[in-house]
Formats: sequence, C-alpha cells, structure tokens
Amino acid sequence: MSEGKRYIDGARRNGPHRMLVISWDAVGSRDLAFLETLPHFKQFLERAAGCGEVKSVCPSLTYPAHVSIVTGKLPLHHGVVGNYRLQPGRKAPDWFWQRRFVRGTTLYDEARRAGLRTAALLWPVTGGAKIAYNLPEVWANRPWEHQLTVSLRNGTPWYEMDLFRRFGHMIDGVRQPMLDDFVQASLLHTLRSYGPDLTLVHLTDVDTNRHDHGVGSKEAEAALLRLDARLGQVLELLEELGGEETVDVVLLGDHYQKDVDRVLYPNYHIVEKGWAERRNGGLCRWKVAAQSCDGACYIYVKDRQDKELMLRVAEWLREWKRRPGSGVRTVYTRRQARDKGADPRCAFMLEAEEGFYFKNGCSKPMAEASEDIRIHRGAHGYDPDSPGYGTFFFAAGPSFKPGARVSQMYLIDEGPTMARALGLELEDADGAVIDSLLRSTS
Repeated sequence: MSEGKRYIDGARRNGPHRMLVISWDAVGSRDLAFLETLPHFKQFLERAAGCGEVKSVCPSLTYPAHVSIVTGKLPLHHGVVGNYRLQPGRKAPDWFWQRRFVRGTTLYDEARRAGLRTAALLWPVTGGAKIAYNLPEVWANRPWEHQLTVSLRNGTPWYEMDLFRRFGHMIDGVRQPMLDDFVQASLLHTLRSYGPDLTLVHLTDVDTNRHDHGVGSKEAEAALLRLDARLGQVLELLEELGGEETVDVVLLGDHYQKDVDRVLYPNYHIVEKGWAERRNGGLCRWKVAAQSCDGACYIYVKDRQDKELMLRVAEWLREWKRRPGSGVRTVYTRRQARDKGADPRCAFMLEAEEGFYFKNGCSKPMAEASEDIRIHRGAHGYDPDSPGYGTFFFAAGPSFKPGARVSQMYLIDEGPTMARALGLELEDADGAVIDSLLRSTS
C-alpha cells in the first residue's frame, strides 16, 4: 500500500477530519498585507475561513497564549500565567514547560480520549503530556543538564531519537532559522510516516528575529518569507498524500510584538527599598518580587495580608509611574489584573510604555539598547487591547467554510472552534465556538 493510500485510509471516513495546527509565533494582523502577497499564504487564504483580527490573552506571551489556544481558557483559569515560573532566587527561572502546570483539559487530551492519535512539535507546555508523538519545547536550564536527556525525559523517547537521528544535524541550539528547519523537517516526516489525527506545531523564526532585530526589520521579513515557504512544503505534501480532502489545516498566531529600546528592572528598586536582597543575580529573603512578562510585569507580595507593606508598594508604584520618562504606562491592582485574565496571585501588575519592557535583573534600574546589546529590539506581553496588536486565525479544509470571515474573535475562541471541527468539546472553556466559520454538520 502506498504512503498516500495509507494516509487516506487512516482517516475516519464518516467522522470528523484530521487537523494540523501550525502556530506562527509573533505573527500578527499587521503582517497580513505582506503575507497576502506571498504565493503559498495567498493560495491558502483563498480557501480558508477565519479572522484577521484576533485578540490575544493577558499577558500576551507565548506560553499563556498557546495554553489558551488548546484549552479555550484565560490564563487566570488554566494556570499558565507567564512564560516563567515564579522563582525569584534564580537568575534564569524555569519556564512552564510541563503539562502538569495546566489546569483542566486540552484539545490534545480530548483527542486522545476519543481514540485519535496526537502529535506535537515544540508546542509550548506539553512536557510530559500524553501525546503519542511528542517533541516538547523544554530546554536544559541547569549546568548539569543535557538538552537531549531533558527532551527525552519530557517527550516520546523513541520518536524524538528518530527525529534527532534524521534531522539533528540541522540544529544549532535555539538559533534560527536552523531550529525551525529542524521542526519543519520533523513535521513533514511525521505527517508522511505516521499521519496523526491531530498535529500541533510551533514555529518561532519570526518571534526570534523580532526580538533580536525589531518588528519591521529585514530579518523579520526574511523570516516571514521562510514561513511561507514552509507552508508551501506542507501543502505540497498534503496534496501528494491525498490529504487535502481529509485534513483541516489551521494557521494561527499567538501575539504580536512592539519595537523596544529600553528595559526596566523593577527588582532593582525592590532591593533598594529593603524588600529583598540580591544573591547570584536573583533575589533572596524577599518580601516583594517582580516577575517579568516582557511588556507587562507582575509584582508579588509574599504576605498579601501585610496591609502596611501592600500600601507602601502601591505608593511606590504610583510614584514611579508619575515620574517623567518612567517607562511605566499603567499600574493594575490585583483585582484589575484578575479581571484581565492574568494571575490572581499577584499584588499588582505593570504595563510598560511604548519602547520599554521589563526584565528580572536587579543590578541596575534601567538599560538602553546602546549600552546593552542583549536588550530586545522587539517585545510582547502588552495589553491585548492595544491598537494594531492583534493576531490571526485561518483554517482551510473539509470542516471549514471557504471564504467565511468574522471581523473579530478571541484567542480563547480558537480551541472550542477547533474542538468542534474534530467532533470534540472543551469543558469549562471561557471562549466560544465560532459556528459561522464551520461547515454545517446537519
């Protein structure tokens, strides 16, 4: 039997269709005008349903966003409230890498329960998840750790070893575009060899280049061109395997970015005020700690029942915001942060002004791009209501109405909508199914 025939026969002919979800990290609504000039995206868009103005979550970071996509929940409810875990004593905190941090069910959990085969390639927060073919995004974060062993411990060892054996020569750490080249080769091999019913893949080429060079940089534009070429390879393979009529292809973004050239270090001020001490680049004996979310920043007070300290911290933040050129745009209370879907455990949350973002360091109050080449030139994490800061969702295949459009939707609507296309349901989702994008099943 040919590979193409096996791929078609593997589909459930009388049930929901297979689905491939491709996340283009940090690609936003403002990129669509350029993407529509590119051959493969243009071809895909002509037969896709979707929305060109999708509101992300708060904070608008990769990990909270990707968990919201597959749960339909706000960070407040699914529990992944940032990229990093709260570890003030660590100079380089661990990320929310593992599935154990996600509260409730996910799209891939429900697919597995329904008997569907699942795959994930560098999809955030899937370490240790019950995914048949799992290459999770988990990095070695200790001096004694090796990347291969960390990956094998968190994913599907035989599958990962096969991918590293075939394509590991492409990788150069997390550098781009080599990392996405590896993921792309692994994706094509997975689709051809295993034909999963649900495949999730995360490509970070644009995000990396926007961080390093800026939102509108020539490097970011080159990364967009590479994404279009990768999309073309996927569509060509599906056509070769006869999967166009049995596979729903979903293209989506998670957040956008803004240009930055200055970084703020709230933990410097916290140490200076005596609410924490410096140790090895982190904090110790802390009563108050800041946790960066790039364009946003959580402020945690260890004992929120200490009303006097809470008042002192609130006054400090108000004074900081009032200073000319402070870089602080907004100070949210705990209740306001919770109402935006962010971490209810924080005491306060900050949002940076245009051109600024936050980091966790505590050795200086601020740095500019001219004095620190490690400073990002692009950052995310800002208020998802910011003008021009939206992302997109487009899906083409047998479950979606060609050309159907909605003017606006939310990131938390994507999971319920994809679940419905797969004949599944996400319980307790904050988002809603966008029925107008789906073909009628009656």
